[in-house]
Amino acid sequence: MTITLRPGATVMFTGDSITDSQRLTSEDGLGSGYPLRVAGEWGLRHPDRPVTWLNSAIAGHKVRDLEPRWQTDVLDARPDVVSILVGVNDMGWHTLDPEGYVIPVEEFATGYDRLLAPLAAAGTELILVEPFLLPIHGVVEAGAGTARIGPEERERWRADLDPKIRAVRELARAYGARLLPADRMFTELATTTGPEYWAEDGVHPTPAGHAALAEAWLRLVT
Repeated sequence: MTITLRPGATVMFTGDSITDSQRLTSEDGLGSGYPLRVAGEWGLRHPDRPVTWLNSAIAGHKVRDLEPRWQTDVLDARPDVVSILVGVNDMGWHTLDPEGYVIPVEEFATGYDRLLAPLAAAGTELILVEPFLLPIHGVVEAGAGTARIGPEERERWRADLDPKIRAVRELARAYGARLLPADRMFTELATTTGPEYWAEDGVHPTPAGHAALAEAWLRLVT
C-alpha cells in the first residue's frame, strides 16, 4: 500500500548527509538532493495538492545523534509523514576517525526504534530508506580526513552494514512503515552502468543517484 498525501500535508525528511545535501545554504531549505527532486516532481504532478516539505537532516549524523534533537527537529513539527535515511555513518568506516568506534547492530536497532515509537504513537506515516553502500574503491572522506580504500575495507564495511540494513527492514515490518530498498535498488542499477554512475564514493549519490532515490520515493506515495 502507498501513503496518500492530502492537500496541506507536511512531510519531513531527516537523516545524514545524503538527505542534508547542503540544505542550510539552499533557498528553500531542502538542499540539492532527492528531497528537492521529490518536492519538485510532486508539485509538477499534483498542483492541486500542495504539500509542505521539510528537511532536518545533518551531515555526519548517526542514529545516536538524531535522538537528542528528535523532539525539536522532528516531533515538534507535527509532520504527517516522516522519511528517514540513516545508518551509513553507523557503519564501521568511521573507525578511520580516531574518535570513531564500531556501533553494534543491537545499539543501532534499539536507538532507531526509539526514534520511531513516538511517531507511530502519534499516527505519523513512516518511510524508512535503507542505508546503502556501492562497491567503489579509492579515496573516501572519513571522519577528520580521507583514506584510500580497497576491496578488504569495503568487505569489512559491508559485513558491518548488512545487519543494520536487515534491522531497518525489520523495523519497517514491525511499524508498518513503507520501506525504500535503496541498497538493493542501487546494487541492481550498478550492474549495467557501474557503481560510480550512482555514487562516486559509494555512499553519496550523484545527480542520477538522487534522481533514482526520488523516483523510488515517489512510488511509495499517492
